[in-house]
Amino acid sequence: MSIQADGPVTKHNAKLILFNKPFGVLSQFTSTIAHPGLEHYLSIPHVYCAGRLDRDSEGLLVLTDNGALQARISQPRFKLTKTYWVQVEGSIAEQALQALRSGVTLKDGATLPAAVQLIHEPDLWPRTPPIRVRKAIPTCWLQMTLREGRNRQVRRMTSAVGHPTLRLVRVKVGPWHLDSLQPGEHRVLQIESRDAIWRRLTHQ
Repeated sequence: MSIQADGPVTKHNAKLILFNKPFGVLSQFTSTIAHPGLEHYLSIPHVYCAGRLDRDSEGLLVLTDNGALQARISQPRFKLTKTYWVQVEGSIAEQALQALRSGVTLKDGATLPAAVQLIHEPDLWPRTPPIRVRKAIPTCWLQMTLREGRNRQVRRMTSAVGHPTLRLVRVKVGPWHLDSLQPGEHRVLQIESRDAIWRRLTHQ
């Protein structure tokens, strides 16, 4: 949906914004000396991030003006799916893929099983700055779908199976997809009932 939202917003409705967060941008409106925040890209009042992306990750960030919905999207206990395209160092073997699918043990405990598959290099915008390239070491791309959101989890998971993450792009959160949004672009979704969104999240 790309319809500009209008009309009154109440506690029973929710405004949703999909934003393609560029590399190096903070998942907060306030900037720092070293890194820009969302204030450089969004001038929509009274919306807040429903979940975060690390500064060095890119892709889909969902924002909303509804506190209950923000919690429903962002809190790990609701296990909302999030899908990433991940460029990793080296040619990954089936054994490593199976380890990611089964769950790997990190310092803060074992992860939940993830949906993981090898994919062709996706058609993405160039990253600025580009990733570190070592000519003698190949890279490959994975699609990973998780139902939990630990700190830097995807990076720690791929590192645990011997394949450090070089680039990380989130393409989907629950039912919402990045689609054709370019870095720094956003889409305001049509205002709808908070309960309707909640039901969609429950059955996604």
